[in-house]
Amino acid sequence: MSKILVIDDDSSICETLDLYLTEEGYKVYTALTGTDGLGRFVEACPDVVILDIRLPDVDGFTILEDLRKEDENVKVIMITAHHDMETTIKAMKEGAFDYIHKPVDIDELDIAIKKAINTIEMEKKINGLLMEPSRDFKVGDIIGTGTEMREIFKTIGIVSQSRTTVLIEGESGTGKELIAKVIHNNTARDEPYIAVNCSAIVETLLESELFGHEKGSFTGAISRKLGKFELARYGTIFLDEISEMSVNLQAKLLRVLQEMEFERVGGKDKVRVNARIIAATNKDLKTLVREGKFRDDLFYRLNIVSINIPPLRERRDDIKPLVDYLLAKINIDLHKRIAGISDEVMDSFLKYSWPGNIRELENLLVRAAVVAKGQILGKGDFPELLDIAPDEVAKGEHGEDAHMKSGRFLTLDEVEERHIREVIRKTNKNKGEICEILGISRPTFERKLERYGIPFEKD
Repeated sequence: MSKILVIDDDSSICETLDLYLTEEGYKVYTALTGTDGLGRFVEACPDVVILDIRLPDVDGFTILEDLRKEDENVKVIMITAHHDMETTIKAMKEGAFDYIHKPVDIDELDIAIKKAINTIEMEKKINGLLMEPSRDFKVGDIIGTGTEMREIFKTIGIVSQSRTTVLIEGESGTGKELIAKVIHNNTARDEPYIAVNCSAIVETLLESELFGHEKGSFTGAISRKLGKFELARYGTIFLDEISEMSVNLQAKLLRVLQEMEFERVGGKDKVRVNARIIAATNKDLKTLVREGKFRDDLFYRLNIVSINIPPLRERRDDIKPLVDYLLAKINIDLHKRIAGISDEVMDSFLKYSWPGNIRELENLLVRAAVVAKGQILGKGDFPELLDIAPDEVAKGEHGEDAHMKSGRFLTLDEVEERHIREVIRKTNKNKGEICEILGISRPTFERKLERYGIPFEKD
């Protein structure tokens, strides 16, 4: 039974709401003053507070602040006879869940209460689904039950106790930056977290972005600029897609890791590096090292602690809890009330290969939730999955139609990539046999591995 506290100096309002809400199945408490209301709140721990702005002893906004000090997640519905915009804006800015004008429309209040309780339930659902490897973790959002994920949780716990360099590897959409943020929040929560996508910035600008520059160091450098390493201070700098960094910049980054200092572009003064460095890539750096495309000395400097995130197709037991978690998050973000997905959709989800991993799963659920008319998402809400069926004759490596992907026909490149991956799997990574089956030379095979970003290491 949900509990509601009414704080209003008008006894007739308290009596009316007490009678109505009790009949609706709520446990109701009332108070005629702010001081009495705070005492009742501490004693009863209600789910929702209905609070009048004008009270005889204390201003309602002061009570709102005190309530949020007791419980920052408390759902407070404020009521007032004043209809001015400034008061409404102030109430919402200071943390009120909703704002209702007097005379109170009972239907409007009923909707607000149910919305507040539904939000509480969704928040509880999310908190219950957060996989926190240890009590030291303050940030969750990592869903995982398998052995590999449990090992990742252990590694996060270990590296969070130090400031060592970490390399995170995994396909796009597996949550590499999420892992980096969890590490940061458990090591230097109050310091800056700065992310740099090495593939999104051209080489000529990336050096300046990372290390900063002095005034006049190049055309357009009209003033000194601090780089990301300086701005990160004692926090974390996250270098995403580190494999896309040019060999020239790799050398400079290596020196930074060795000396823990650098010079701004065009500068002479040494700047000390105090931030932890976390790098991430969706490619196999060992393969790039062998091909001469990534410095081996830099790889060993980055690879002090390595975290390899498995793709979603290898974590099928996590799909259901991920769906539950993501829907709870979507319900809060989009103010929806999606209860779940149908068994038919879940069956399709479990058969799908998820090339875009968790990011693709979340995007599918968001799009479906936006247009859905019911509380259960059915097959019709996911047109991308209509071609995934358990009785398909031609199937790829992970159970999907060999010629389809997300409800569309594959391109020739996608067909070739899927075929290569299937041959690698069936031959147990025997390179000679693979090349013979594919009818290509080893150098050609190596180029195709690079082209499609296929990792290739003997188990």
